[in-house]
Amino acid sequence: MSVLENKNADISGGQGKVHYLKDSEKILLALISQKDQVAFEQFYQQYAGRIYALCLRLTGNMAMAEEATQEVFIQVWRKIDTFSGKSTIYTWLHRVATNTTISYLRKQKNWLNKVISTEGNENFSYEESWSPAPDLSRLDKLIMRLPERARLVFVLHAVEGYRHEDIARQLRISTGTSKAQFHRAKNLIKTWLEEDS
Repeated sequence: MSVLENKNADISGGQGKVHYLKDSEKILLALISQKDQVAFEQFYQQYAGRIYALCLRLTGNMAMAEEATQEVFIQVWRKIDTFSGKSTIYTWLHRVATNTTISYLRKQKNWLNKVISTEGNENFSYEESWSPAPDLSRLDKLIMRLPERARLVFVLHAVEGYRHEDIARQLRISTGTSKAQFHRAKNLIKTWLEEDS
């Protein structure tokens, strides 16, 4: 029997401003806020695949993506009370996953040094009009081949829709560096697509 069938669940649980949620989601979040492990397992099963895919795109490594995904759900368990209900659950979870994965990458040996080594090149021009190839599975494989910093910027900008100013803040780099890394990633992907043709 699903936890959501528990009609006696208290749905208040600090979620008074929940406007975007179905009743079943409100109940699930209330139960998780009360540290109900069965409800959390159900939540994990519902979202783990999508969060792992995001972590994999950001890290470019399956083992690191698995570790980052676990860290994301640890953070969700700890911070579920910070969900205000002003967005969908997935929008909030996506933000937690992005921030957690970037923090996870920062802790990895030499990651920050790699990012810092790209500072400069502020006047690099790039085209906003580029759109990804229609074969997304092929694009995912090419994204995995990108150097780490270019991959992070490419995923955050082209796939997830972040602005360069936001990416620069998250990665602690300049906006120009974010644009340069996006341009680099875009050119590498175009070159690889041409080589494969």
